Amino acid sequence: MGEIEGRGQRMIALCMLGCVLFNFPILALFNVGGSFFGVPVLYAYIFAAWSLLTACLAFVVETGD
Repeated sequence: MGEIEGRGQRMIALCMLGCVLFNFPILALFNVGGSFFGVPVLYAYIFAAWSLLTACLAFVVETGD
């Protein structure tokens, strides 16, 4: 039962991290006029943060305690 509780806590922490990463103060930092390899910086940040969260979630789900 401890394994499930620990995994659940990590998933909740990832959800909270996602809320922070995709909320106003952080998004405002990347809302600039430049581009990153031809992609607007804000879009590149959103894609990178989403990819990081997805990879972390997959790691949490797939690994056992």
